[in-house]
Amino acid sequence: MNKKHILIACGTGVATSTVVCMRVKEELEKNNIPATVEQCKVAELPSKIQGADLVVTTTAYESENIPVIRALSLLTGVGIEADVQKIIDILS
Repeated sequence: MNKKHILIACGTGVATSTVVCMRVKEELEKNNIPATVEQCKVAELPSKIQGADLVVTTTAYESENIPVIRALSLLTGVGIEADVQKIIDILS
């Protein structure tokens, strides 16, 4: 499997994206999906999205070319299984 590139974005690129980033990395390891996971601000996405396989956000963002998952569940725990499965399905 090719190594995937995932962008994790929140409003400031610090607090919530750190929690989501750690959780995504854990789930990727559990599912043997090799990936580079990069944190950023939502405002930085247009300059960083080239070559990414997936964007996971804690805020609203849309892309015509790259799958985007708004995964507040990775912060709250509510509905987390469904969002993790979406990530796995996109990257597999």
